[in-house]
Amino acid sequence: MYYYLGIDIAKTNHIASLINNNGDIVIRAIKFTNSNEGFHKFLSILQDKLGNLNNIEIAMEATGHYWLSLYSALTDNGFNVSVYNPYQIKAYRGAYNNRKQKNDIIDSIIIADYLRVFGSKNSKLPEENILSLKQLTRFRSNIVSNVSSLKVQVIGLLDKVFPEYKKLFCDIFGTTSKQLLLNCPTPEDIIKIPTTKLANLLSKHSKGRFNKDTATHIKETAKNSFGIKFTTDACSFEIKQLINQIIFLENQIDEVSKQIKELYDKLDSHLLSVPGIGVNLAPIILAEIGDINNFDKPSKLIAFAGADPSENQSGNKLSTNDKTSKRGSPYLRHAIYTASLVAISNEPELRAYYDKKIKEGKHHFVALTGISRKLLTIIYYILKEDRDYIRYDQKHN
Repeated sequence: MYYYLGIDIAKTNHIASLINNNGDIVIRAIKFTNSNEGFHKFLSILQDKLGNLNNIEIAMEATGHYWLSLYSALTDNGFNVSVYNPYQIKAYRGAYNNRKQKNDIIDSIIIADYLRVFGSKNSKLPEENILSLKQLTRFRSNIVSNVSSLKVQVIGLLDKVFPEYKKLFCDIFGTTSKQLLLNCPTPEDIIKIPTTKLANLLSKHSKGRFNKDTATHIKETAKNSFGIKFTTDACSFEIKQLINQIIFLENQIDEVSKQIKELYDKLDSHLLSVPGIGVNLAPIILAEIGDINNFDKPSKLIAFAGADPSENQSGNKLSTNDKTSKRGSPYLRHAIYTASLVAISNEPELRAYYDKKIKEGKHHFVALTGISRKLLTIIYYILKEDRDYIRYDQKHN
């Protein structure tokens, strides 16, 4: 008799159910904690029931990052573990469970039955450098998002106390402007500071680009500001704190970016040769894709990125529309979308495709989604073939 174990993964407690090769439930719902103690309890229950554990296959969903520790423990103990995309199990649930009930116990049985019906999958963890790259690129993305949120807060406060400030600098969050906001965040603060001291502050942090005339102009603007005259002390304090946070996080971004570059350089992926993909996007794309050999054709990679068309089914009719499915990695999808915006400006073939879609009456975002699919196809082949992309101008020289 052969056995199939399905594990429903969660943050704290996992649920496992065992079925035999006839689909009969042998063990219903072993609940165990995500810990060494829980893992050994789980193995002990299996051992007591089956004795020999050599004739057992195991499957689980790739749920967030919570499956990684259990997967590692199981494979270290010699088990063959298949890891499925949650969308595969979701699709199978409808066929297995007509009422489409969903709970942890039912899900563990469905995962086990999926393994029994479709067979094991050759699942393995990406190499350590790829896992580290994914960890750091996602960390960097989160820091960048936090910085953007802090900047929005600063702009909101300046709109209250000093609405004219945005006209004083081409970049409110450039080095000179941030230092000014740290020292004089409100019109009242600027009015109080001597012109010479303000000029020295501006000159020091702008490397001489701003001078006394700039300081005089800023003070005049402050005197005539239409900003609020109440709660300015609180606003001043808040702006200073926010700017300090921004500076701290921007320094973190620089440090993380160095670590990311070191890891990416070791992997030599050729992604920087692809139109629209620069030094920040290439590591994200490589980390989120992982091993390209997990995809046997470009359409699988496109689906993984969630750039494939969504489908609607009614009765026997199946239709597709211009909206994407948005499955898979949001980090990869955002990176490809950003690369597409740049690519249509510097790669004639992609620009021609974009213009063609616009002339056909397609919306900008629909045309850009088409570019994203083309970029993913290009990425698929350069990673598979381990080569640089040949640009349009290189092809026609």
